Amino acid sequence: MKYLIVLFKNKERKKIIKKFKTKERAEKFFDKLLNNDVVFNKEVENGKRCEFELGILENDSKDFTPFYVRDELGRQIKIEIDDPNYKITKISKYKVEEFLYDLQTKHKISFKHFYSKYLKVKGLKFISKLNNKLLVQEDDNYFLFSLKSDGDSNRFLKILEDALYKNKRSDCVVVYDTSIQQKKYLYSILESKGISKSFLYRNSTTFFTE
Repeated sequence: MKYLIVLFKNKERKKIIKKFKTKERAEKFFDKLLNNDVVFNKEVENGKRCEFELGILENDSKDFTPFYVRDELGRQIKIEIDDPNYKITKISKYKVEEFLYDLQTKHKISFKHFYSKYLKVKGLKFISKLNNKLLVQEDDNYFLFSLKSDGDSNRFLKILEDALYKNKRSDCVVVYDTSIQQKKYLYSILESKGISKSFLYRNSTTFFTE
């Protein structure tokens, strides 16, 4: 195939997404991927900060030219493609979906799935942060979710808060800093539902290892 759509992680090729014979089809697919609607994107993978980019590679062994981009500090960074038969013709920043772990279903879910399933029903709801976990309270119902880190929990809540404001939702209260007494109360409730204390006290999780 003459054209490859490739995902880069930290300026190095991570995987080939799709191959095409024509430039027109490759660029059409490339633009479609870039226009994704990812809200909560991945910023950490395997414990390290990461940045993703999407590129189009063209099979052209006669004109191999190194491709450089500037990082946030203005430095020129070479993009590694590890194949002398291809050159980069286009590259753009790309949002890879990050997920949270749903303790109810034991599955990873997206931000949109969380929003549509757990915040859909009208009625006052509290969304609280407990270390790297989020708790949705609705009357006597409690739903617990786990993220990679304390920082990801804060980032998720900020994105959620913006979405609630945009959608003019007044039935959800976002709580970033839970008091010690409130935490103890929530821990006791969750323990009574079979969640271990050691898990609740943890600040990071291994659910998302790849």
